[in-house]
Amino acid sequence: MRDVLPELLAWWEAGETVGVATVVATFRSAPRPPGASMLVGPDGTAVGSVSGGCVEGAVYELSGSVVEEGVPVLERYGVSDDDAFAVGLTCGGILDVYVEQVSRATFPELGEIAADVAAGRPVALATVVEHPDPAWLGRRLVVRPETEGVGSLGSPRADAAVADDALGLLAAGTNATLTYGPDGERRGEGMRVFVWAFAPQPRMLVFGAIDFAAAVARVGSFLGYRVTVCDARPVFATASRFPDADEVVVDWPHRYLAAQAEAGAIDPRTVVTVLTHDPKFDVPLLEVALRLPEIAYVGAMGSRRTHEDRTARLKEAGLTDDELARLSSPIGLDLGARTPEETAVSIAAEIIAGRWGGSGEPLAHTQGRIHREGPLA
Repeated sequence: MRDVLPELLAWWEAGETVGVATVVATFRSAPRPPGASMLVGPDGTAVGSVSGGCVEGAVYELSGSVVEEGVPVLERYGVSDDDAFAVGLTCGGILDVYVEQVSRATFPELGEIAADVAAGRPVALATVVEHPDPAWLGRRLVVRPETEGVGSLGSPRADAAVADDALGLLAAGTNATLTYGPDGERRGEGMRVFVWAFAPQPRMLVFGAIDFAAAVARVGSFLGYRVTVCDARPVFATASRFPDADEVVVDWPHRYLAAQAEAGAIDPRTVVTVLTHDPKFDVPLLEVALRLPEIAYVGAMGSRRTHEDRTARLKEAGLTDDELARLSSPIGLDLGARTPEETAVSIAAEIIAGRWGGSGEPLAHTQGRIHREGPLA
């Protein structure tokens, strides 16, 4: 929903009613992840996508019906349906799509949720998408860290169970459909709840204000990271040189990273790219980065000779083999990259492969599923 939230909010603020279709579960090689949404506006405009084109037509028609009738629907599309080929899901995947109408009357909390998302405040939205009692269908619970939930799914027991799990998803930044008994029993079935986890953007910290950093910042921003470029040299670390970065910081890299970690601004989704390939900058920085307990990726640029020299210096500084094993160096996948832009793609490819457990091999040379179930823990 995050991608279509601005359009949804604009219609909501104008008092319009919108059809909202959301992927709440996928099986096998589904093209879009849980949380992908498509809107059908009051003028018939379609915004967003639930399948990359496969079933959009069918979902569009269903959304129109839901807006007219006012009753939410959970629909499955895919090879398990008799009409799977008719709706065009020829990739072999299966999608569960939840369709509801959204307006000020049906979703009064949307404005505050949108404000949280815009401000980078974590917030989760839990919605009942399946239940044996139709009266529960579509009920919502808004969950924020360290505050009581807003709304109710139908009972205190269900609210407590879902709120607890939603906070876990929020910490991981992962959307998911959760299954419970009809009253929120953990060992039961009958109720399915979809949780949108609107966590703050994951961070990409780019150290070294060089031309490669500008390309990495551009790709990082495209992938949805909040990008920070940091360098101790003020003549190079300027906003004009890095227009795609969210912030440019003039500070010694190791001091900045240590301060960010101490402030709690580093989490398991954070990625660090060290592009300085200068020992006086990157060795102290990597001492800090490789000892952080929670971080998704640490990569360092340089030739193989630079890597060997850097590794020797880090060992002299007391880093263990396990700590050094966390370092991706030389940085990036072997794509044959030469330009800064190509190198940025190779770095991004390695980050993506690490997040999802990809091999980095051409898909034509692999077997089995293309899309992973979820990010690695």
